[in-house]
Amino acid sequence: MPNTAFAASLFDALDRATREGRGIVRASYGPGEQAAHDIMHAAALELGLACRVDPIGNLMMTLPGRDRSAPGIIIGSHLDSVPQGGNFDGAAGVAAGLAALARLRNMGFVPSCDITVMAIRAEESVWFDIPYLGSAGAFGLLDPAVLEVRRSDNGVMLADSLRAAGFDRDTLAMQRSLLEPASIAAYLEVHIEQGPVLVEEALPIAVVSGIRGCLRFRAARCHGVYAHSGAVPRRYRSDAVAATVALLHHMQLHWDKAEARGDDLVMTSGEFFTDPAMHGASRVAGDVQFVLDIRSTSDTVMQDVAAEFRRAAAHIATEYRVTFDLGVGSYSPPAMMDAGLRQRLLSLSGQPFEMASGAGHDAAIFAKVGIRSAMIFIRNRNGSHNPDEAMAMADFAVAEDLLVRLLLDFPS
Repeated sequence: MPNTAFAASLFDALDRATREGRGIVRASYGPGEQAAHDIMHAAALELGLACRVDPIGNLMMTLPGRDRSAPGIIIGSHLDSVPQGGNFDGAAGVAAGLAALARLRNMGFVPSCDITVMAIRAEESVWFDIPYLGSAGAFGLLDPAVLEVRRSDNGVMLADSLRAAGFDRDTLAMQRSLLEPASIAAYLEVHIEQGPVLVEEALPIAVVSGIRGCLRFRAARCHGVYAHSGAVPRRYRSDAVAATVALLHHMQLHWDKAEARGDDLVMTSGEFFTDPAMHGASRVAGDVQFVLDIRSTSDTVMQDVAAEFRRAAAHIATEYRVTFDLGVGSYSPPAMMDAGLRQRLLSLSGQPFEMASGAGHDAAIFAKVGIRSAMIFIRNRNGSHNPDEAMAMADFAVAEDLLVRLLLDFPS
């Protein structure tokens, strides 16, 4: 049976060390993240695990297997947080990995291969505007130009942040690979769910089917004609607000049809604004800037939605006497979790439930380089990236127990 006291003590220590005001602050390559790594490192040493830190700060905590040369299993997640975040985002995965290895040791179980808990650096993009610095950097996937990116709050370059934290900027500059995909049998990640699905479904955990890709139109614009709100009849207007609202409403109807077909899809227009120097209560808006964020586990679905967005914009532009400039969409592909591992987790879990992840995770990087990957979500109330994250230890125990059962009979 899971012993939640060990994991609870880790969460308590993390909270004490990294709480600032109401929330948690563990900036990437900052003192809060380092404090979290130190806490996990000390716990791993007490468990008798073999520990090392790679040149960019990722912490590897290993339970040796019978065949040290065989491809090993990595259980990973991140320890950094957003500003004023919660205590469980990322950290739950590292704690689950250590708790699982503690149970295996207590059982006297010696795995066939090494099992390593990897505390990954700098997953959050909020600090340096680039996600997955630790995992992508470990595979040599980062453009060396990232070293010149400045931290969002203090302007310090990533290269200087690495140096100040005691790590090696040259590893990233030379795109040196620290992990070989062929040496990794699988990557497993436990993470809190960052939305409301498991709360609404009254379930403690879910198996993750895949991590949604994102096709985002970051700077779409609608150009109309500014006019007097009382003097210009509707039939003569070129109203940028009305046209953009019509376009977004059309996309909502398209979303309805996609859901009816069973497509995995979410769409968001999180930015929508007129020009504050030009708009007014008595003025027809002549310009709108907005964003459309399209996410799905299916690349085909995302591309179809983008094509519909362009087609509808052309039609509505004619109807409303405006022009749309949608710009070039930025794109990140979906990352599907391994079908065999997903099925094994569903079979082991007594209450099989599968869902897509709308947020990005380090598992996407491991899947990208061809490593079999799987994720388990834990129910979490009040959302994430805020101080009110609320994961129950009973739900954590369900996820940790599922992880242990998978490790005890790991599929080849």
